[in-house]
Amino acid sequence: MKRLSFRRFSVALALYLLSFTVTSAAEVLKIVINDAIHPITDEFIGRALTDAQSRHADALLIEINTPGGLVTSTRDIIEKILASPLPVVIYVTPSGSRAASAGFFILESADVAAMAPGTNTGAAHPVTLGGEKMDDVMKQKMENDAAALMRSVADKRGRNVQVAESAVRESKSFTDQEALSQKLIDYVASSEEDLFRQMEGKAIKRFDGKTVTLNLSGKPVTLLEMTLKQRILAYIMDPNVAFVLLAIGMLALYMEFNHPGAVLPGTVGVVFLLLAAFALNLLPTRFAAIAMILGAFVLFALEAKFTSHGVLTIGGITLLTLGALMLVDAPIPEMRVHLWTALAVSIPLGLITAFLMSIALRARRNKVVTGVQGLIGEIGVAQSDLTPNGKVFVHGERWDAVSSIPVAAGEEIVVRHVEGLQLTVEPAKQTRPVTVAATQ
Repeated sequence: MKRLSFRRFSVALALYLLSFTVTSAAEVLKIVINDAIHPITDEFIGRALTDAQSRHADALLIEINTPGGLVTSTRDIIEKILASPLPVVIYVTPSGSRAASAGFFILESADVAAMAPGTNTGAAHPVTLGGEKMDDVMKQKMENDAAALMRSVADKRGRNVQVAESAVRESKSFTDQEALSQKLIDYVASSEEDLFRQMEGKAIKRFDGKTVTLNLSGKPVTLLEMTLKQRILAYIMDPNVAFVLLAIGMLALYMEFNHPGAVLPGTVGVVFLLLAAFALNLLPTRFAAIAMILGAFVLFALEAKFTSHGVLTIGGITLLTLGALMLVDAPIPEMRVHLWTALAVSIPLGLITAFLMSIALRARRNKVVTGVQGLIGEIGVAQSDLTPNGKVFVHGERWDAVSSIPVAAGEEIVVRHVEGLQLTVEPAKQTRPVTVAATQ
């Protein structure tokens, strides 16, 4: 019995020590968002929340610097933050950064919202895609929907609902001190250590109504990086990169079609087009813009076929530039193709494509200069009298020849026809129309 009691005591002590070790090893998981808000951002934050929960972390710290982004991705991120079983701390940093537009919604959804000195937030009025005008009713619907989301989030987090809503309806922006004084955020901190020190021992109210106290000072902070896949996808989600991939992919496929069997251009074209298709599928894309880009390549091809003195090339460059500018229908300029990118790609690509087309068509029209057919039109010398048959010397070779006009040995002849191993020739000085003699 004593041995059994001792064993039970040992097991209990081991479990207690193990639990103490796990508890003391708790950490703060941190991620950094320094980009527009899009589906890859949503995926990254979702992965971070899952990892933080599996590691039994005390909190997830999101350092953010964003100009805004897509509404659908923003709503998905807010949904994940509100449903998170562990507290989420969002910190706008470093100085000079911002959490504008969609970033303001995400900041207000956090359990703890903080900003570094010299940062700003707000300007969350919904923007129509591509800056298009819409009727007043639809505009009001969008504004009311965004305002309702803001009121719901700010109220549950105990923040200033009226001021938060003004950022949506009136596009107001706030400095870090303005946001703090008007209760849009909880802290202004110069560093994450300063932030954890200010938070120490203070209770926070979760979205579900529960109250927790965070003690993060001195806890290890582990940085979670994007996976290689996420980094690649986040890079090609840049509309400028997506447009470049699309344009180069189409040019590479054109080169493959004009030089069948080259393989490399075709492979590059397929890969680049698939990458562009993936990015454009996740971005708000205008298919009319893709049609304009295709039309541009048609005009480049026609330039090589018809003499337009550059009119078709200019038209193609114009279409390609407009198609690029209209390609991504995003609510913020940072998520659209820039004018300089469109011009830097469209002008060289248009000139290169038209040049390659002209070379290909010119090569097809040129006289054949290889093989037997390459002998036609060549000048040679009669080695014997052609009356009408004889021998001629052409291209360093001796040939049997026949001429409908007598030719004396030593005279120059011109080849007019090749049949088998016999040439049909005539005097080089002959000016009358060519008559091909029957082979004898």
